[in-house]
Amino acid sequence: MPLKEIRVKIEKIDAHILDLIEQRTGLAKDVLEAKKTEGKPINDVDQNKVVLERVSNMANVRGLDGEEVKRIFEILIKMNIDRQHELSGEGNLP
Repeated sequence: MPLKEIRVKIEKIDAHILDLIEQRTGLAKDVLEAKKTEGKPINDVDQNKVVLERVSNMANVRGLDGEEVKRIFEILIKMNIDRQHELSGEGNLP
């Protein structure tokens, strides 16, 4: 397969990844409301650990580097926490 075709496939995958990140971040309002109802803090450290452990294990099963995948999800978690702070009036995002 020519490199150009491979790059087109990668570009499509990148767009799909961005769609999924948008969907994940889009749940911030629902998560924030549920946390308020349940009396949980925006930064739920215990849940963050659960998510990171889960994705690390899932990555390892797929033959991916679990530690690297955890780093990606740490960024995703931070994005969601920042969005929740923004929605609660505590953030400074646009």
